[in-house]
Amino acid sequence: MQKAIKLIIVVELLVITTYFISFSFYINTQVAFLSSLFVILGSSFAYRNMVQNQVDSKVVDEKRDLLDEIEDPYELYDDSINNAPVEELDLKEIVKEEKAKIKIFSFNSAKHGARGSVSLFRLAPYLFLVLGFIALENNHILDIPVYLSSLLIGIVVGSLSSKEIFS
Repeated sequence: MQKAIKLIIVVELLVITTYFISFSFYINTQVAFLSSLFVILGSSFAYRNMVQNQVDSKVVDEKRDLLDEIEDPYELYDDSINNAPVEELDLKEIVKEEKAKIKIFSFNSAKHGARGSVSLFRLAPYLFLVLGFIALENNHILDIPVYLSSLLIGIVVGSLSSKEIFS
């Protein structure tokens, strides 16, 4: 965690030195860098919390391995199929079993999926990103090349920091 904080401080000091180039360059760099840094860190934190909550609640999705899903996406060659003659099969029971296997959309599954994407840790950084961009544009100081390159710097620093902080 110490390395991540030092990295953020060093890059922030470099961003502050851009003030000597021009105020427009500095403010574009600062807004873009902080926006992308906050987006990456917020998304990482929200994802970590979502995974931790699943582990704590002991929710386990039994998934087949990737090779099985590629070779048999509809489970047509499943080993659990009864190999009895057609006359001995209870078709009503088989249909009931297959219907039970089908996952239907439920409020709980929607709530579970929305919980990670509607987290305050994800929404606030995106709000900062959008409002910062609009503020720069409305004040006629938005410089797209500087802004985009600073987004990349924030993404790299945010990725390295999130790996250090959340591992």
